[in-house]
Amino acid sequence: MAAQGYAEGQSVNRPPLFDGEDYNYWKTRMEFFLQGLDFQLWSIIEEGDLVVLNSRENWTKEDKKKISLNSKAKCILCYALSKKEFNRISTCKSAMEMWKKLRITYEGTGKLRETRIDILVAQYERFQM
Repeated sequence: MAAQGYAEGQSVNRPPLFDGEDYNYWKTRMEFFLQGLDFQLWSIIEEGDLVVLNSRENWTKEDKKKISLNSKAKCILCYALSKKEFNRISTCKSAMEMWKKLRITYEGTGKLRETRIDILVAQYERFQM
């Protein structure tokens, strides 16, 4: 049981935990969680970090907000992963890169998904006979 009597999924302040099981379920819940916090967080994961062109000395309030949102997206993803899954993505530099790495690990690339579908269809057809 988690600290303070909260189990995973019982707080709108905690992201859903991914421990390597049922990726599609976690992925959907995580998308909803991020969109509920701030839709821009989900945009950062889908489209990449918000770009800041100014040097650090010349950051405006808007630049600082962008940097903060980029960091928040990475932070939330890290908190949502078990130690094993965190180690898998720990070298990634952006939230988008982390998300892609998890997706490829658990869903595979487009070709791999097509191959899996073909194999399942062939197994089904053999079973029917």
